[in-house]
Amino acid sequence: MTGPISRRDALRLGAAGLAAGMTADATAPAAEPLADVPPRPFLTPGKDFEDVSRGDPVPHTLTGDALVKARLTPETWRLEIVAEDKATVGQPLTLAGGTALDFPALLTLGEKHGVRFLKAMQCNNIPRPLGQGLWEGVPLREVLKLCGPVDNARRVFYWGYHNDKPEQMFRSSLAVAQVQDTPPGELPPFVAYKLNGGPIPLARGGPVRMVVPWAHGFKSVKWLQHVVLTNAYEANDTYAKQNNDPESYLKTAAYFDDSKDATYPAGKPVVVRGTCMVGWPGLERVEFWLRPDAGTKGRLAPDDPAWASATWKPAAIDPPPKDWGGGLPDGVLPKGVWGFGPDGKPKDWPLRYSIAHWSLRLADLAPGKYELRVRTVDRNGFAQPEPRPGQRSGKNLVPCKLFGVE
Repeated sequence: MTGPISRRDALRLGAAGLAAGMTADATAPAAEPLADVPPRPFLTPGKDFEDVSRGDPVPHTLTGDALVKARLTPETWRLEIVAEDKATVGQPLTLAGGTALDFPALLTLGEKHGVRFLKAMQCNNIPRPLGQGLWEGVPLREVLKLCGPVDNARRVFYWGYHNDKPEQMFRSSLAVAQVQDTPPGELPPFVAYKLNGGPIPLARGGPVRMVVPWAHGFKSVKWLQHVVLTNAYEANDTYAKQNNDPESYLKTAAYFDDSKDATYPAGKPVVVRGTCMVGWPGLERVEFWLRPDAGTKGRLAPDDPAWASATWKPAAIDPPPKDWGGGLPDGVLPKGVWGFGPDGKPKDWPLRYSIAHWSLRLADLAPGKYELRVRTVDRNGFAQPEPRPGQRSGKNLVPCKLFGVE
């Protein structure tokens, strides 16, 4: 696996990636799925998501009276919606006024406006997705309608419960246009209340969390309890204050499922598998580049001529799964999932904002050591790590796996 690199080298590598991406063959054929490779689980059970929660104690470890006091049960959950800094709403929803939105009222909204959609959660600063679920919720714009007319607002600030300790508060924000103006057929930000057909587990941010389909996980704030419409134009995101890009959309990028060095027996095909994050521009194909080990532990200088002369070949993308699994009731994907037709089949594949699995088979390899790199090409023709190589807007450097045949 490629070792840690500096920010300067990351930017330089981006330039090399651009050169490779601009020369990618737009007519390259897609590889056929490997028929003899067992399918992988597509949905992640709530308990199996990788956890990057913050807090001391972490909110999902609360129990008993502490859980009730924090309003982290369906019976006690409330959402306040107010305005500040010259922004106004017709009717604020507050705890003090007894008007805060409760869980039954949210479910009632869901009966009319609820949407189901597939979404992979990925941390801005962790390469591989943390897990993928079938989420269900109400568009935030529908929730805001409960407040009547909204005026003079430029952003929506929101945060969840974090122990009532200001230094632990994790905030995020969206432009009002991102909340209110999403075109029909596109996914807007959601106030979510279901995961994989059941309640959102406390560890996954339940009973209610924000889910922003196109964004990294820091926008999908857990344990949602506060929404503020404001005239402020600056993002208030906790991540923005840590030199991250607060408006970064998910990037299209490929990763190895197992990036550890490995040894395979000679005379047998080497099968390698991995996962893609399918970002805003979608996924056209996955490519791999195999070459003898150069003895640099997978490191390749960004200005090395090998980048420009590399031979990239297509890997296979798994088809839509027949058995969705992941804890769905009866193991069946329900009707009305965004991106799927009445026949239950996806209108396009892979779906944006979700994951795709890829596989490749390397046959007739001579004994020796090898470097294997993999990348995506998005539907705009950009090859990973382009078009946005800056790592503070999401980890998407071209990964390298070292292996031997003997």
